[in-house]
Amino acid sequence: MAQVTTGARLHFGFQNLSLAHERLYGGVGVALEEPRVRVDATPADRVSCEHPTAREYARRATDVLDVPGADVTVAESLPRHAGLGSGTQLALAVLAAVARAYDRTLDVRERAPDLDRGGRSGVGVATFERGGFVVDAGHPAERFTVDRPDPGEWSVPAVAARHAVPDDWRFVLALPDADPGRNGDEEDDSMRAVVERADPTIADQIGAVLLRRAIPAVIDGDHERFGAAVAEIGRLNGAWYADEQGGVYRPPVGDVIARLQESTAVSGVGQSSWGPAVYAVTDRDHADAATDAARAALDAVGRGGEVVTARPRNRSASVNGKERA
Repeated sequence: MAQVTTGARLHFGFQNLSLAHERLYGGVGVALEEPRVRVDATPADRVSCEHPTAREYARRATDVLDVPGADVTVAESLPRHAGLGSGTQLALAVLAAVARAYDRTLDVRERAPDLDRGGRSGVGVATFERGGFVVDAGHPAERFTVDRPDPGEWSVPAVAARHAVPDDWRFVLALPDADPGRNGDEEDDSMRAVVERADPTIADQIGAVLLRRAIPAVIDGDHERFGAAVAEIGRLNGAWYADEQGGVYRPPVGDVIARLQESTAVSGVGQSSWGPAVYAVTDRDHADAATDAARAALDAVGRGGEVVTARPRNRSASVNGKERA
């Protein structure tokens, strides 16, 4: 049996959504140890999997690998469409598990498009590969315009920067009971509308925050500067998305963020991807207070939900308990 385990990822936003610039998208995010995805796979004559989404990924994986089938079990999974990278992490875990079950080697970056992953952002693929704080290079704007190219006609964006995140940093996740984030055709339609009218000057502001604040902060191990920087990147992204999601942050995320920002235990608060996941950056010494603040924020806005305190993940997905080569 092959077993693949990986963690969630946060997506702080994109570097550019305007066709006025040479590069489009360019994701910024970080890998987390929790919550996790764990997939088990064994060789079989056909595809067998009770998890409907994983079953489709398993079918594609067997086609990619040219093998007859696999018995696939999803032992742990991420909340679906919550802003934690559930689709990409599950797809790649299934692909890697089936490959290992047949003792096959493969490049998940090369094969991710075959599972329709890594189309806009390369953060999910990059965090699966090596973890850490990741910035991807985006796509050439003339090739990757308002419509995503057909599968097979694009590749996962290259990693422009990757840095290990200090082990004593923590990311507190507030996951309110709310509708899932946008995905599939709805997400494609929203992204098309955003790109068509995106203000190019916002990209210039994001670039300055990323290069002068966020990257130096993670290198220096300063979680306070880092938290403030990635929260600002998220807020600037929200200006692009405001018409599509009903504000800089989607409801009810904005109310949760406003409450959580009041806590002195956190250095930056934001929305991951389309939400509804809210993240707060803190460190080990303040993690308990930040976790309490996240629970209080959910209560204050009248929302149930879950709070998870996550460590950074500075390693690849594991296969049978060992890091992928």
